[in-house]
Amino acid sequence: MTKGALLAQRPERSSCRAATSSRARALGAAAALSVVTAAGSAAAEASSLPPQLAYAYGENETPRAAAFGGALRALGNGTSAVFMNPSAMVETRVYHLQGLFQGSPEAGRHAYGGVVVDSVTGKLAGAISFVGGFVDNDGVDRTFLDARVGLAYPITERLFVGLTGRYAKITQDGTPGVGGLADSDGYDPVSGGLVETEDGKVAGRHSYVNEFTFDAAITIKPTDNLYIAAVGQNLSYPDNGLLPTTVGGGVGFGTDDLSIEVDGLVDLNSYSDATYRLMAGGEYLVADHFPLRAGYRFDQGADQHALSLGVAYVGTQFSVEASARRALAGGGPTTFVVGLAYHLESSGLTRASSDGL
Repeated sequence: MTKGALLAQRPERSSCRAATSSRARALGAAAALSVVTAAGSAAAEASSLPPQLAYAYGENETPRAAAFGGALRALGNGTSAVFMNPSAMVETRVYHLQGLFQGSPEAGRHAYGGVVVDSVTGKLAGAISFVGGFVDNDGVDRTFLDARVGLAYPITERLFVGLTGRYAKITQDGTPGVGGLADSDGYDPVSGGLVETEDGKVAGRHSYVNEFTFDAAITIKPTDNLYIAAVGQNLSYPDNGLLPTTVGGGVGFGTDDLSIEVDGLVDLNSYSDATYRLMAGGEYLVADHFPLRAGYRFDQGADQHALSLGVAYVGTQFSVEASARRALAGGGPTTFVVGLAYHLESSGLTRASSDGL
């Protein structure tokens, strides 16, 4: 994998480390504030996107994953692993904390969250993530919370396994703008879920998704540069389009300066019939600190092609990443993802395991 994909450097000890860390944290806080402020301008009318696209199939992405067009099941180490392939956590040794913003103007979708991943302090790697957000406030008016805990273990130097537990809670107070139903109180139990009353008056709705599910994955490393992954997501089979069960995988190849990957998956629940998505992406490391990324995605269910681009700065102690994806046909969404990460292993505060991979 490219060094930019690792998002980590060997920890260094320096007398100026504390000052550098403070500057990095201040820069991250200022950037995060600007992102939140920019996201305040929500769509003024209901989204015309199909609900599957507005909700992005219930997927959460890091900037690197979005820039690859979603093709990151084999090389998705670090913070991307808890969303894409938990077994990939042990591909590299990192201890990262990352804040995330995801936005789509056409969907009225904006989400905020964070990820912590640790594959340094022990042979068993772990990650935890929380992402919450809003979709189409002037239409379906959906809110969601997504919490995940992932574990990964290297069976051998070339065989990794991983498991992620996921809790999802989704509430919808509105109804679809096209073909939606509404009762006399403006709340339709068919379109939006069970009405919640308080003192005999409509106060909102109960969450209509509130459950646990899990992902499982395996990664094989035939050579030092080749990775092959198989991943199943939402394997408890919730049997709905908000937590669709998907099965798929990817093949990735990476060197110090170049990474490329091709992925495919089958979505069993987002549409009336099973559909597939094909993805491909890559990155090239410039000047040892700037990964340049691009990707492509074909979505059979939506019958759409999309292109994505991304750029990042990766330093010893922190990284700043951004990506954008745009559907090529009319009526498709534009997606922006921004991430700010601090590399805790660079501080020298973590103790690396004596056991190598």
